[in-house]
Amino acid sequence: MGSSIDTERFPEWEPFTYAVEERRPETGTWCEAWTVRDIVAHQAGNAEELARVLGAHLVGDPVGTRGFEEREAPYRAMTDVERWSALLSRMAELSEVAAASDSLAPHTDVAWTGRTMKVPWFAEHMREELALHGWDITGDDDTATKTLSEPWMTDHSVIAVGRPLLARGVAKLGLSPDERVEGRLRVPGADDIVVTAQRDSTSIALVAPSGEATLETDAAARVLLLWGRRPADPARIRSSAGPETLGRVRNLLSGY
Repeated sequence: MGSSIDTERFPEWEPFTYAVEERRPETGTWCEAWTVRDIVAHQAGNAEELARVLGAHLVGDPVGTRGFEEREAPYRAMTDVERWSALLSRMAELSEVAAASDSLAPHTDVAWTGRTMKVPWFAEHMREELALHGWDITGDDDTATKTLSEPWMTDHSVIAVGRPLLARGVAKLGLSPDERVEGRLRVPGADDIVVTAQRDSTSIALVAPSGEATLETDAAARVLLLWGRRPADPARIRSSAGPETLGRVRNLLSGY
């Protein structure tokens, strides 16, 4: 494998690198259980697994997706220097596999964590991981907010990742068989996101704005909410739905 990271394909890589290098590995983050060190291990596991699964598909020998613990454990056992070097190598490998996958039709489905993803979504998913966990490190700085506001971030979160993002939340709600939760997340000038949950099913979709929103916010904050995060300034979220409805929707949006 080559050693070059494709920063044109992964433009979020350089801001992520800067965020990590400006902080000590043991520094806390907005992902409350994780330090910067944990995020680096997570990203190395992400890059390795995306390259492994997509690369196996390319050679006609599909493999299953490993869970977070299995793929991250080796990186957590490394020193900080080894871990960062490993992330650089894994990103270079993913760059090479992503470039090779350009030969496939974009609509090609590839198995990933109990579902399928389109080929371009593999690189997109790493971009989203870099942007989101970069925000975990920096908080609401201008670079992170600008990236999170880009329409593709919302599209990828809903279309490629949406249903898994709701799985933890619906479990936490503990719904009875006849209960249903629905929320409409609005950003001015964009499609609404409608999320629904029953005990055994969830849905998430981009739809035309209609009726009253459960909450209204800006594009960056809405992506954060989908991933179980919240902006530092709670005034960025506005709602007239009442505490019970808003609370249930916020609990549904628990992220991974």
